[in-house]
Amino acid sequence: MEIYSNQTIIAGLSIKNYARLTGFAYFLLIPLGIFGIMYISTLVIEGDLDATIANLWGNQGLFKLSMLAALLVQIVDILLALMLYRLFVSVNRTAAQLLVLMAMLGIPIALLNEMNHGAILLVLNNTDLSDSLVALFLGIHEYGIVIAGIFWGLWLFPMGYLVYKSNFMPKIIGIALMIGCFGYLIDSFIFILNPDFGFKFAQFMFIGEVLMVFWLLIMGVNEEKWRVWLD
Repeated sequence: MEIYSNQTIIAGLSIKNYARLTGFAYFLLIPLGIFGIMYISTLVIEGDLDATIANLWGNQGLFKLSMLAALLVQIVDILLALMLYRLFVSVNRTAAQLLVLMAMLGIPIALLNEMNHGAILLVLNNTDLSDSLVALFLGIHEYGIVIAGIFWGLWLFPMGYLVYKSNFMPKIIGIALMIGCFGYLIDSFIFILNPDFGFKFAQFMFIGEVLMVFWLLIMGVNEEKWRVWLD
């Protein structure tokens, strides 16, 4: 791993400031993810296609912005995965590579999945197309999120392992991240088996990601313990 000096890791940044920058990139996923991924769900009225179409039709501007936000999430994901790799590669190269691999596998799925929202916009603006196509593309998009969610969960396990192993961040964050992995996996597998199940385990198991974001953003990492892995 290239180190520019005893006090810097990349482009003149200290390891603490680099960790904070990584935390900021992770933090960006919160507002972008809420608007880009969760906003659309507020427009969908379960069991009422006409009301859903009316909501989508009346909010096309925000719908398009939410698509843009969802695409930006994937760009930030790429940068974040590479930044986390740089931060943890000295702890365990294999686990760091696995983290990047799991993150990168989910990104093209999520990117391609946004085409379903683009298709919905085409349907909304073409009166010759059936309203049932809106329901079809909404359903396909939901399945796309579920499939991408498998990898959103899987990348948390190597990340949690790296945090736990590193000693330059609290081990409890690593444990919480590894637990959070199973929330995404359980939700994805249950949805595939029973889409009407309703209950989401991930919403009660995501605390590790929140802790990770704010610890990096505020505290960074323990520089002395981080440098132990370079020896």
